[in-house]
Amino acid sequence: MAPSGKKGILERLAAGEVVIGDGGFVFALEKRGYVKAGPWTPEAAAEHPEAVRQLHREFLRAGANVMQTFTFYASDDKLENRGNQLGFTGAQINEAACDLAREVANEGDGLVAGGVCQTPSYLSCKSETEVKAIFKKQLDVFVKKDVDFLIAEYFEHVEEAEWAVQTLKETGKPVAASMCIGPDGDMHGVTPGDCAVRLVKAGAEIVGINCHFDPMTCVKTVKMMKDAVEKAGLKAHYMVQPLAFHTPDCSCQGFIDLPEFPFGLEPRILTRWDMHQYAREAYNVGIRFIGGCCGFEPYHIRAVAEELATERGCLPAASEKHGLWGAGLEMHTKPWVRARARRDYWEGLKPASGRPLCPSMASPDGWGVTKGHADLMQQKEATTQEQLKPLFEKAKTH
Repeated sequence: MAPSGKKGILERLAAGEVVIGDGGFVFALEKRGYVKAGPWTPEAAAEHPEAVRQLHREFLRAGANVMQTFTFYASDDKLENRGNQLGFTGAQINEAACDLAREVANEGDGLVAGGVCQTPSYLSCKSETEVKAIFKKQLDVFVKKDVDFLIAEYFEHVEEAEWAVQTLKETGKPVAASMCIGPDGDMHGVTPGDCAVRLVKAGAEIVGINCHFDPMTCVKTVKMMKDAVEKAGLKAHYMVQPLAFHTPDCSCQGFIDLPEFPFGLEPRILTRWDMHQYAREAYNVGIRFIGGCCGFEPYHIRAVAEELATERGCLPAASEKHGLWGAGLEMHTKPWVRARARRDYWEGLKPASGRPLCPSMASPDGWGVTKGHADLMQQKEATTQEQLKPLFEKAKTH
């Protein structure tokens, strides 16, 4: 059992249950005015708890079983990076996030997951000991607040993800590990399969993918992980928490290479009907922890829950205000809209963008920069205009 007294994450997955994760807090709260794009840090947990609490509630109502603490990029080195000045300590932010997640999880059948992610220190080539010490500071709060399980997410390099898993395993709590990579593997070319095997050997009971790529790309990548883990004779459960953006034109770095990132991505948003397809595909390949990351709003999670309602044995509370496959349109005043109250209409729809002068695909930036490169060395001081000038010039050639 989990500390909350509910059936734990591993017990649920071992029983074949579908566990639905929540959505992308960083992007959702940035659009609502509570997160700053650039640093993407989660001080809103302490600064505007009512906003974080409300978003948790909306995801719970939409069908999420997991309330993930809003602790993305809440490591001390990230909170202090490039001139970011906050009125709260990392410990205060992490504690507030745990309290909010637990409060809302207790309103339903939710579990609380404490999350850590990649660090500026790793990108700046700090030692294993130094990077693990950063994870440990966040972990101390998660242990104090007795979260139900732990997630190491959003890792571009499997080495750092291994370090995170090894640190989280010291608590004795269940550990999930998800990387933000696609079929081409991590930033040093380690294949998804090899990444998964290494993470399972490091101690992760659940492995998978989050962020950087669209749902179908992420499902494909998790399938590669699953095949490799099984071939190695190992056992694990599998998770996927992708973007809610179409990314067919992305390179190995994912959506952050797109010229629209982060302020022009809206034309790429998946519809709720796309989410039905994603949920079914994920389930069919054997993934049972199915959620979302950047771009996912509560209605997207509701679509996942509705698609898998038979497997879960219930519809989410939010379906009270949503007719399945557009059935609510039967009540519309206009007859041509009433005519859309059917599944085949929405499944067959090819949405127009309304932007006749825009391309359907972009040309991603491809700077080839990763850990160890001078441009990725991080600093506490604010980025100067002198540092920006060569970047502006380089951007003109890509």
